[in-house]
Amino acid sequence: MTSAPDTTPSAVAPAEAPVSPTRRAGAVGLVLGALLSGPFGGAVAALLFPRAGVDGAVTLRLTIAALVLLAVCRPRVRGHRRADWLLIGGFGAALAGMNTLAYHAIALIPLGPVVMLEVLGPLVLSVVTARRAASWLWAGLAAAGVALLSSTGFDRLTPAGIGFATAAGAVWAGYIMASARAGQRFPRADGLALAMTAAAIITLPLGVGTAGTTLLDPSILAMGAGVALLSSALPYTLELLALRRMPTTTFAVLMSLGPAVAAIAGYVVLHQQLTPAEGLAIALVVAANVGAVRTPSRRVPSPAPRESTPSEAPAR
Repeated sequence: MTSAPDTTPSAVAPAEAPVSPTRRAGAVGLVLGALLSGPFGGAVAALLFPRAGVDGAVTLRLTIAALVLLAVCRPRVRGHRRADWLLIGGFGAALAGMNTLAYHAIALIPLGPVVMLEVLGPLVLSVVTARRAASWLWAGLAAAGVALLSSTGFDRLTPAGIGFATAAGAVWAGYIMASARAGQRFPRADGLALAMTAAAIITLPLGVGTAGTTLLDPSILAMGAGVALLSSALPYTLELLALRRMPTTTFAVLMSLGPAVAAIAGYVVLHQQLTPAEGLAIALVVAANVGAVRTPSRRVPSPAPRESTPSEAPAR
């Protein structure tokens, strides 16, 4: 699944220090690397589905990513309050649900439309929190994209696939809010590491139950490690480095290109063709995301500490 930008206005600082053109160019390169990494990770995951199943692929991705994050972050597990652990549980459930729903969608419909439908969740969240009349213009533009996509026929876009992708978008919006709160309560990327571990524990019974010992096959493990690297470890790291070099609004605008990049990944890895109508629908939703990110909120609170900006996503 692709990583998703935190497009909520609360994530945008009211004033951001100027960045030199050289550092900004380097940051753009980092964001582009993250944009390419996430969707291509989702495409590689689709290659795992025939061998390990959808739930097996989700389990491999989350479990390996959790092990990597635990080894790198070494989060502190003592001294947290009950409310902190409840937050981690909710954050982990959002991660597990978002990835599971997105991967089931990828198994049924092309990757580009999956990510396009997914980003509607963060887009709606951005529109609601912005509280500006202009935000509804972007919502209408996104709705036009969805209407156009649905008019292309259900021979390629099955109702089940659309349902899974839309549900993943709804969970993605909840994930953004949980991520922001975890960033306030946990230092560095500790909250993400603990939540990823919780997500792995949640998905492990279903993944093992459907794939069994297939998950231990060396070739399957290697592909799972590739998916975890491309979909989680690499994009999250690149996004974190980029955010230190560019304004968060610029970052979110660039990350809005995710559906277009996902369509390219689907074409290159999975040989999925897009019809002109589907391409136009994706372009409309990308434009709506860019416009929503650029629309300021009526009241911008102080920025919260960020542990990362995995916005996974998912198909990522």
